[in-house]
Amino acid sequence: MKRPRIEGYAVISREGMIATAEGEFPPEIKNPADHTFYMDSVAAASAVANGAHSAEGGPGEGARRRLRLTRRVTTLMPDPKNANVVLWNPATAPFDEAWARLRIDGGSLAVVGGTDVFGLFLGIGYDAFYLSWTDGSVPHGRPVFPGVGTDGVTPADVMAKYDLVLRGTRMLDPARNVYVEEWGPKT
Repeated sequence: MKRPRIEGYAVISREGMIATAEGEFPPEIKNPADHTFYMDSVAAASAVANGAHSAEGGPGEGARRRLRLTRRVTTLMPDPKNANVVLWNPATAPFDEAWARLRIDGGSLAVVGGTDVFGLFLGIGYDAFYLSWTDGSVPHGRPVFPGVGTDGVTPADVMAKYDLVLRGTRMLDPARNVYVEEWGPKT
């Protein structure tokens, strides 16, 4: 099986947070223009990867092929609630094996979070990471990547550590100063 194009999608607060400390999606970072960008991108993907507490929502969510990362299984297995979902514990099976279980040759994988999932795929290798910034403040939340917010570490610091570089920026909502950065591997 051909490896997919791996794309990450996250919207963050000015501190680099994707959720409150309790794991809730904060209203401070919700934005209609970003939501449209995100939903259109996920709908175009061949499959989605997410943790147990994150998902993209929307009418097509249940029909999408998906890798749901969990520590509760020891082998790759179909989700008993949805045959489109493969439950994957990265500690017991490599990514390529999990991807092969979806029976998709190539295509694209939209990685939609949470923190540990975004962090895991830094090591696997993103082909692109779309980081949407808002002016919302979530000072003590859950970071987009492990380590963000600790000792002044920013999302850019983490991505640079994995040889990702800023490729471009696009304004999504000028009235609310919401923009998306595209990060990718050095060429």
